[in-house]
Amino acid sequence: MTHSNGTPGRLVPRLGLLSIVVFGLCYMAPAIVVSTFGVIATNSGGIAPTAYLVATVAMALTALSYGKLARDHPVAGSVYTYARRLLGSRVGFLAGWALLLDYLFLPMVAWLIQALYLHVQFPALPTWGWLVAVIAVTTCVNTLGIVIADRVNKVLLGLTALGLLALAVVCLHTVAGTSAADGAHALWNPGASLGTVTAAAAVAAYSFLGFDAISTLSEEVRDPRRTVPRGILLTVLIGGGVFFAISLLLQWVHPGTSFQDESTAGYEVAVLAGGKGFANVVNAITLIGGMASCVAIQASTSRLMYVMGRDGVLPRRTFGHLHPRLRTPVFNLLIIAVIGLLATRLSLETATSFINFGAFLAFTLVNVCVLAAWRRARRGGNRRPVLTHVVVPVLGAAADIYLITKLNGAAVLLGTAWLVLGICYLCVLTGGLRREPPEFRLDAQERTDDMAVPR
Repeated sequence: MTHSNGTPGRLVPRLGLLSIVVFGLCYMAPAIVVSTFGVIATNSGGIAPTAYLVATVAMALTALSYGKLARDHPVAGSVYTYARRLLGSRVGFLAGWALLLDYLFLPMVAWLIQALYLHVQFPALPTWGWLVAVIAVTTCVNTLGIVIADRVNKVLLGLTALGLLALAVVCLHTVAGTSAADGAHALWNPGASLGTVTAAAAVAAYSFLGFDAISTLSEEVRDPRRTVPRGILLTVLIGGGVFFAISLLLQWVHPGTSFQDESTAGYEVAVLAGGKGFANVVNAITLIGGMASCVAIQASTSRLMYVMGRDGVLPRRTFGHLHPRLRTPVFNLLIIAVIGLLATRLSLETATSFINFGAFLAFTLVNVCVLAAWRRARRGGNRRPVLTHVVVPVLGAAADIYLITKLNGAAVLLGTAWLVLGICYLCVLTGGLRREPPEFRLDAQERTDDMAVPR
């Protein structure tokens, strides 16, 4: 298993800051704010932008922790790698296992959203038909390699931006004659409470999961110690700003929580603001742009599975294999595609909650890892700032744990069952926890060679 310069088991660094921010934003899919607006508005009591604001603050705290860890450990694998190195191999395995729940459901939800809205726009083809088509297209793009996926993402993100800009302009025109009090009603009203806002924020946090996916590309980024942390924080701040602004306008145009179908409420509001013809055009543009999210999500999931396969905690011959010419984990991409076909069996809200359980648990561990790194550095005589390495991760972990408590019971039950299954598998893998889980290691020369790969 070698890449272009002969180093075994490594991905090739080809991406810069712009590319990974685009990747993160594509993963987050800015247009998702339109797709999930009805769910967030209903859960929050009609103040969707406030829920997004709370989610942005909570995710920014964890994004800062991700940035610190990405700087110290510029290797693919995200929280799986961080926890393994700082909290022990067994905790690292469980962190990766929890993240797998998140990452396996993420492509499914992204494809389901695309299929639902495509069916609304073009009802001649059933939802399952659109689902198959979207899965086939994104799998082909990702199979061709990260450079092709990057180019596709940039084009599609540009289309998404155009669609959202058009929607924002029409919404502003619609609310131009209303008072500031009407806009304030979208931020807080008598039907809302702290409980409804945080419950909605727990679901809204799904839209932010792209920032942590950037860390799975560390081995494919030039100068990852500097580029990845900056990319993570920029993605959260830009994405959060878009989510807040668009949801504020949508909630302003359509106050309250009464929708014909909360799963497609964003389309309903677009019709209200600009008519059915305008809504169809915006829907078509954002759907095309939404394909970028599907590409990015499937790509990052396949990388996590690849690293766990490379380590041997998943069967190495299959999950840890890269295509000899394309340098992509083709087998993992196909597995994710097959799992995605199950999307029509779940509701959008249920699937999103399942994702968030794994994500919030992984985010909590990321913050704990920063605390462990601070303690280890302190013992070695390197005193890191308490504010950024203790206070911020503690607040981030507290926010993540609180958001877990706001998920629905089915999500918590499935997440707990998944963890129990992971513990059982870990016991089998380690002979009853008597030995360390396997790990792929790179010696110093391999790391040096990797940094010298031609750009």
